[in-house]
Amino acid sequence: MKKIKLLFQGDSITDAGRDYENIHDLGRGYPKYASEILKERHPEIEFEFIDLGISGNQTKDLVERIEKDFIDIQPDIVSILIGINDVWHYASDRQWLDNVLFEERYRIILNSIKNRTNAKLMMIEPFLIPINDKNFFREDLNFKIDIIRKLAREYADVYLPTDGLLHSAFIGDDPLTYAADGVHPTAKGAEFIGKLYADYIEALL
Repeated sequence: MKKIKLLFQGDSITDAGRDYENIHDLGRGYPKYASEILKERHPEIEFEFIDLGISGNQTKDLVERIEKDFIDIQPDIVSILIGINDVWHYASDRQWLDNVLFEERYRIILNSIKNRTNAKLMMIEPFLIPINDKNFFREDLNFKIDIIRKLAREYADVYLPTDGLLHSAFIGDDPLTYAADGVHPTAKGAEFIGKLYADYIEALL
């Protein structure tokens, strides 16, 4: 039987209340839904799912965790969803994180994966659900998404354009049913993203 070690990496959206004492606990977010779909679709594959998302993390935190939480794991596939906190944590006074620094940090992560593991890589686009108190995040987030898209063309084996696909799903639906605070998915939002994840990761199995 084919074996695949799949690592979910990111911030609170990937963390989703997981048990930090158990790396195989997938929390209540999109990793849970994605893993269920993948196991059902591919009984011929023995998956090892690992979730190392940590709430509040930015790109700088992933850089600090490269050895322990990327290289030491040696996954077959790794997905990364990071970036919203690189915006949110600087939003109170609009002193946005420098885009050059953001790109440098993300590039360190990607170079390490490409040069020090044999993992295939799926990059996931950060997203923002329309909500009045956070709509101004777009002043910075759109630039960060453009950087991530550029990096994906250089490094990714698969790119999941979550922000755009979510906005497509909002047509005829209430965006806040996907993430009531604009950032953290509800069960409906997590299931939607998990389905997208499973669909897009197929190319790497």
